Amino acid sequence: MVDQSTQSIVIEAPAGQIMAAIADFAAYPEWAEAVKETEVLSRTSDGDAAKVRFVLDAGVVKDTYVNVYDWAADGLSVSWELVEGGVQKAQRGSYRLNQLTDERTEVTYSLAVDLAIPMIGLFKRKAEKMIMDTALKELKRRVEGAK
Repeated sequence: MVDQSTQSIVIEAPAGQIMAAIADFAAYPEWAEAVKETEVLSRTSDGDAAKVRFVLDAGVVKDTYVNVYDWAADGLSVSWELVEGGVQKAQRGSYRLNQLTDERTEVTYSLAVDLAIPMIGLFKRKAEKMIMDTALKELKRRVEGAK
């Protein structure tokens, strides 16, 4: 697997509200611009999404892929890994939430993606950073706009 990129943002909301937005895969096409379609394929015994299919159109990269999810018992982190992809050979990511105050949470997003198409490492890292930056800003807008 390739090197992992990590970025953080502070969102003016409690961790539970942020994790609820992260877990609401059906709503992703409403606020995550590159995500065109999602489908929860299976759920854990607790009702959390275990396997999710995505249709992504991020301009240069278009893909349909499936991730499996691992939700932390404390409700403060979730990680995932690619199990099926077209353009992507591998994807590993996570969100970690750190409750700063009752209404402020730091969200840390880590992502590593390996594409089937060749891409120079520098461009790939830049693309990962752009994906993460966009995802964090869209998540912040979604959560803070829901207040």
